[in-house]
Formats: sequence, structure tokens, C-alpha cells
Amino acid sequence: MKKSKSGSNEGKGGDSASRQIDARIKELSDWRGETLARVRILIKQADPEVVEEWKWRGVPVWEHAGIICTGETYKDKVKLTFVRGASLEDPSGLFNASLEGGTRRAIDFHEGDKIDEKALKALIRAAVTLNTSARANARPVRSWKRPKSG
Repeated sequence: MKKSKSGSNEGKGGDSASRQIDARIKELSDWRGETLARVRILIKQADPEVVEEWKWRGVPVWEHAGIICTGETYKDKVKLTFVRGASLEDPSGLFNASLEGGTRRAIDFHEGDKIDEKALKALIRAAVTLNTSARANARPVRSWKRPKSG
């Protein structure tokens, strides 16, 4: 798949991840679609360099130097899962799901919930900072060299 600067990637049949996410939002045609669309806008506002992906047979994923979060939809909620959420500060207390895990944290949005847009954008930015700092601090991989035979 070829990624473009616009944050989409061209997949089989010319469908981009962004178009697949658009289609999912339209398909939901209820509060879940509206919530997913709003969260998506906030993610893009918080990180204009975000790349949208479509993975695991239909899950919107937002990446920047690694996965920031996923946007799953269920009958009763929209779940925004931060893959490294346990390593993020959450001063506003947005995380309300997957709290027992050692790595992930999630935010479950239910019908009628108000999104704390400022806090969500701050969380997105913190996740991007974590991803980019982890990549910058990664130890370089040393190539293995065959010992000289004597």
C-alpha cells in the first residue's frame, strides 16, 4: 500500500483508508457515525500529519510514528483505544475503559456523551509525542557481521 501526505493510503481497488472511514461513518447513519466523525476531525486538528489506516477488517486507525489510536464502533458505544495509553498522562480523566491493562487505555463514548474536545486533542498530541520520542530514542539496530574465517 502506498501512503500519501494527505493521510490516506491507496489500497486494492483504489479505495483509500480515508474513503473507507467515510463509508463507515455514512453506513452507521446514527449517533455513532456522528461521534466517529467528530473524533476524527479532532484527531486531524490535533495532528495535521496524522495518517489514516483501515486495518483488521474494518477498524479505523490513526498513526503518526506508530499507532495513536483506533476507532471501533459497537452497538452501544464508540471506543477510542490508545495503544500506549497506559504511558500517557490523563489529567482530565478521559480514559474510562481498558483501565486494568498494562499498555492500552480507551475512551468509551455513549449516546449523548459530550466530548471534551480540548482534553482529547491534548491526549492525541501526547500520544504523538510519545510515539515520536520513542522512535527517536530507539537504539539503532546494529547489523550482524559474519566473523572472518581464519
